[in-house]
Amino acid sequence: MRERTPASFLARTKDYWRLWANKDEAIAEHLPEDINGLYKRSTLVIRTQVDNRGAIIAANDSDVLRFNRDTYSYLWPRDGALVADALDLAGYGEVTRRFFFLCGELITREGYLLHKYNPDGSLGSSWHAWSTADGRLELPIQEDETGLPIWALWQHYDRDRDIEFIRPLYRKLVRTGADFMATYREPRTKLPAPSFDLWEERRGIHAFTTAAVWAGLTAARNFAVAFGQHELAKRYAVAAQEIRDAALVHLWDADRGRFVRTISVLPDGTIVKDATIDISLAGIFLFGLLPASDERIRSTMRAVEDRLSLKTPVGGVARYENDYYFQVSSDIASVPGNPWFIATLWLAEHLIAVAETPGDLDRPRAYLDWCARRALPSGVLSEQVHPYTGEPLSVSPLTWSHAAFVSAVQHYARRSRLIKDRLRDQVKTAGEVIV
Repeated sequence: MRERTPASFLARTKDYWRLWANKDEAIAEHLPEDINGLYKRSTLVIRTQVDNRGAIIAANDSDVLRFNRDTYSYLWPRDGALVADALDLAGYGEVTRRFFFLCGELITREGYLLHKYNPDGSLGSSWHAWSTADGRLELPIQEDETGLPIWALWQHYDRDRDIEFIRPLYRKLVRTGADFMATYREPRTKLPAPSFDLWEERRGIHAFTTAAVWAGLTAARNFAVAFGQHELAKRYAVAAQEIRDAALVHLWDADRGRFVRTISVLPDGTIVKDATIDISLAGIFLFGLLPASDERIRSTMRAVEDRLSLKTPVGGVARYENDYYFQVSSDIASVPGNPWFIATLWLAEHLIAVAETPGDLDRPRAYLDWCARRALPSGVLSEQVHPYTGEPLSVSPLTWSHAAFVSAVQHYARRSRLIKDRLRDQVKTAGEVIV
């Protein structure tokens, strides 16, 4: 230290992380400076939340203790999977591998991942009960937390095709989880059996969970084909198809012209629908159950934008109608809930996915701009912001918020590049025709 001086170590550290954050320099061609800057800071913030043993922590801000008497310093497998996918999109696959190995260690023998875990892999505290009030046993799980790590693992493998990395995870994580998801079904509808939703507030059969389970089973089918286990592949494919078919029957509401977020099946077989508008409905296209261009998705997302967009100068998009978490206002018409970065960015993801012209990218670009304006001066994104002041609410930073931003920016840049290439090809073809 005396010989080289502290300044040299600080400079080396600074240079290393500048190099790390600028790994994808080509993305800047499609982004304004403020969004590009927040994109790079987001990748750095995410990296600070990834434990070197694999756990991806939701947040390390203790301010939330005042509200719910616990922190977000846990690994939620769902959040971790979505963060890992964003890092993979951004080219940081080497960071995500330990996360997948950890999921392989954490999954139970029965094939499901539990609510949340401490960074060392031990079981985290949970408010999901193992039994109902009348003493009936039930699994305290959110089944999307089993499906999404397998989905994210396939996305990871599909990008780099590292068979040596995947091999030990195939039996431990993929097959174990897929066997559970293929059998943990509601017998009348063949949809995934009831579990807690991604917001951890209600139990039922949810559109988001259904899409996540379908995606996990489809990924497992792809892995089984890759490993030559065609009987298993067929089993997973059949289960996925049954779930998809059932979703289009039971979760689609023709009278409302959109999907519903949750259904419950009563003992007599009656299906009760919860038609609350919820941004989680975006999961249906995010995980590929239906393409973003499907008219049923378009109508659902139009309802989301219409009903969940805030009518205050702060703007942004709420999670769902009358969201009570950190609720500031009871004026539901103007403030259906506090604006969340995740919700705003998932709406942007749909607009990006259906864009056909450069002008179509203006609306999702406006949502990316909104995130840049609502970030703290440090570039930190909170979970949600105050609907009237724009000040951060709940934890800051929320790793999931930064991952959603990285994912949306990556998809925006790729869609922009695709549209420009398509237009260039059209001009070239037209010129050749004229010649």
